Amino acid sequence: MVGGRFGAPVNHPYPSLTRRESRVIPRQSMRRYNMIKRVFMLLLILPAVCAAQGQKLRKFELRAESPQFWKLIDREAKLTRIGTSFGFTEGPVWDPHGFLYVSDETLNKIFRLYLDGHREEVVSLGDPDGNTFDQRLRLLDCASVLRAVIRIEPDGRYTILANRYENKRFNSPNDLVIGPDGAIYFTDPSLDFPKGQPQEIPFQGVYRLDGNDEVRLLTRDLAQPNGLAFSPDGKRLYVDDSERLDIRVYDFLPGGMLANGRQFGNEKGGPDEGVPDGMRVDKEGNLYVVGPLGIWVWDAEGHHLGTIVLPEQPANLTWGESDYGTLFITATTSVYRIRSLVRGFVPYLSRDSRHSVGRPKPTRPIRASAGR
Repeated sequence: MVGGRFGAPVNHPYPSLTRRESRVIPRQSMRRYNMIKRVFMLLLILPAVCAAQGQKLRKFELRAESPQFWKLIDREAKLTRIGTSFGFTEGPVWDPHGFLYVSDETLNKIFRLYLDGHREEVVSLGDPDGNTFDQRLRLLDCASVLRAVIRIEPDGRYTILANRYENKRFNSPNDLVIGPDGAIYFTDPSLDFPKGQPQEIPFQGVYRLDGNDEVRLLTRDLAQPNGLAFSPDGKRLYVDDSERLDIRVYDFLPGGMLANGRQFGNEKGGPDEGVPDGMRVDKEGNLYVVGPLGIWVWDAEGHHLGTIVLPEQPANLTWGESDYGTLFITATTSVYRIRSLVRGFVPYLSRDSRHSVGRPKPTRPIRASAGR
């Protein structure tokens, strides 16, 4: 995510209140506490809702730059909104049980969002960002306030997988993907850097985290690395840059190394039209990258095939439904869905990525609380 939050992470009104302590508080005090909590959350989301209502929604449009675009998206494809009234949505991940995990960077929560619009809170966490599954379908998150990559359990507990490089804290991990070797690859820009904290790493990098907890810097040649994705054959890694407004591609070598970094494409637009952010790839190797006005679609040779113009500016996207042929798009206060004519490439489901790069060390999950 970049430049989309309407407010910084906020501490819980009673940060020291535990479930055990709540049992001994008088009923009248608990009613007052719950009322304050509801008002607090209303005040938190109100600026986002007002901003969204005051902003004129764009008209959904399919803009083809090449006839090849219509082989990927049907001319009559419909855009539907499956959820709204969020603060700022990010990090969608499709769960085979029929729902999405969605981060809300303003409400500081991760939700389960069902296709009928119903949603359930999974965890309260300061500024959650990009998400993915690992090969065992466990949820991984880039936790900006924690300045860490974490794994989240279904009950909301989390485990910090990595929060330092060479004993220095990360900036604000933004997005992540499972590589062909089963390792976790993630970007660490300073876009959501926690206010009032020192920046310990003097650059914005792309990293590799293996199953032995080893963190390796792969490149530091981007200004603000954001979304990233692997090609279906595992030979390329794409990373976009939200400051330089372009997409870079690297050759992916054995051992999880990168080489031959070069520009793949530009995504420059007008003021307030959006910048490169999350990205996904289909099984044919085409890229779907957040950019000005919506989702820019590219072929593997770097040709811009067309744009899916959305009513609200998107931040990220994912493939989903039983055939992974539907794009789910998180866009400001809403989540949208559109069918494609292809099937998405889902790295954590690919056979190659299931080969472990190391046995994970046992860790103890942490119970999350708001604003951590």
